[in-house]
Amino acid sequence: MLETYIKERRRTKDILLMTHIVLGYPSFEACFDIVKQMVEAGVDLMELQIPFSEPMADGPVILKANQKALQNGTTVQKCLEFAETVSKSFPIPFLFMTYANIPYQYGMEKFAAKMAALNMRGAIIPDLPPEEGEVYLKAMKQNNLDPIFIFSPETSDERLSYLSALASGFVYCTARKGVTGKKTRFSEDLGTYLSRCRKDSSLPLAVGFGVREKSDVEFLKGKADIAVIGSETIRVVEGNGASAAGQFIRSIL
Repeated sequence: MLETYIKERRRTKDILLMTHIVLGYPSFEACFDIVKQMVEAGVDLMELQIPFSEPMADGPVILKANQKALQNGTTVQKCLEFAETVSKSFPIPFLFMTYANIPYQYGMEKFAAKMAALNMRGAIIPDLPPEEGEVYLKAMKQNNLDPIFIFSPETSDERLSYLSALASGFVYCTARKGVTGKKTRFSEDLGTYLSRCRKDSSLPLAVGFGVREKSDVEFLKGKADIAVIGSETIRVVEGNGASAAGQFIRSIL
């Protein structure tokens, strides 16, 4: 399970790094190269986003990547095949990130079983609250997969405890409310919020939404277990090509 992997890894690292790619953007060939570079640079785990036409939690950078991937002919089947390839090729854990319509159309039980067969470790589905996810949660548990739930600064203590009781692997703490890719102030307020998250959950804490540079990762040391970088990597790839991904990761570790 992811929780064990994260805690063991944390024994020798002050903080872990999780990255995020949109499958099929800019191409599946480039995605494989980006994954390879990131793993060689020291990334500890990775989200593979199955693109969706209306990615409600994502800002303009990832939204654009989703749109381009779909325009390029990316399908769920191609994403599953890619996930199988990278999970066999690289030693880190991979998770799917997508929106509820994808596993719903595929079939929740079938999707979870397929994830397990591909050696995926869990999933992040931002628009599927646990109150509407009974079938999903049951299927994930039956296949020894981790459902990752999201905390935000607006989440009440009662809700944090409720989500934590249903989650496994780790919890994803958004550094601010809103969508991905915008500027985040890494300040005392963020530290206070993460302390509250730590109090309400015994699971490892991952922090994303606005992590862009080395100073952001340094700020999170001692406050979280995982720093999550998504939009900034896509910006780097868009501006400098897929070959720049590894150098960028090394610059922030």
